[in-house]
Amino acid sequence: MNIEEFQEELLKLNIKLDKEKITKLERFYELLITWNEKLNLTTITNKEEVYLKHFYDSLTLIKALDLTKDLKLLDVGTGAGFPGIVLKIVFPNLKITLLDATSKRINYLNEIIKDLDLQDIETVCTRIEDYSRVNKNKYDVVVARAVAHLGILIETIIPTVKVNGYFIAMKSNVVTEIEESKNILKQIGASIIKCEEFKLPKENSLRTLVTIIKEKETINKFPRRFDKIKKDYLKK
Repeated sequence: MNIEEFQEELLKLNIKLDKEKITKLERFYELLITWNEKLNLTTITNKEEVYLKHFYDSLTLIKALDLTKDLKLLDVGTGAGFPGIVLKIVFPNLKITLLDATSKRINYLNEIIKDLDLQDIETVCTRIEDYSRVNKNKYDVVVARAVAHLGILIETIIPTVKVNGYFIAMKSNVVTEIEESKNILKQIGASIIKCEEFKLPKENSLRTLVTIIKEKETINKFPRRFDKIKKDYLKK
């Protein structure tokens, strides 16, 4: 996907990029490739593939959420900055927290934020299960892109979401994980309200946006210790 195709596909999502946003995305790509040589942030380095599989894919979140609103958003397991950095460039109205457990990646993200002069965006270096215990009911929306089993994400993320707020899991094929997550959804006071399936342009790989609403306060026992959570979902 070249830049022109990228812009054309975004128009189908009602996203129009101005020159400043295009320039920042271009610069982000350059920085990603430079840092990737040291940190192995992504195996996808070809420019057209980055624009399709990272930049465009990040922005498909708009299929599940009105990103033009002033939302407080947490990106869990952001890694190289997907979707969080891309969302911030294209939707500067969002107040974003990028969470990752690796200090080297957080240092890289801080340099990206500084270089691109992004505002109202912060980084946190910790694990989500630790963060959620002391940051309950904080975010309008939490997103996680290709991070972990849906059940693990629900238990560790939902505590950080405000009541009537949303957790959106960005996945590929998620049918089995949804079935395996029914029990934790009920216990934690949340429910799936929408599953949006679609295919990426050009390559036609499957994507699914699972939108989960938090319906009531999370009881204090959640999240449990991570070793206990893993036993439920990583049985193999």
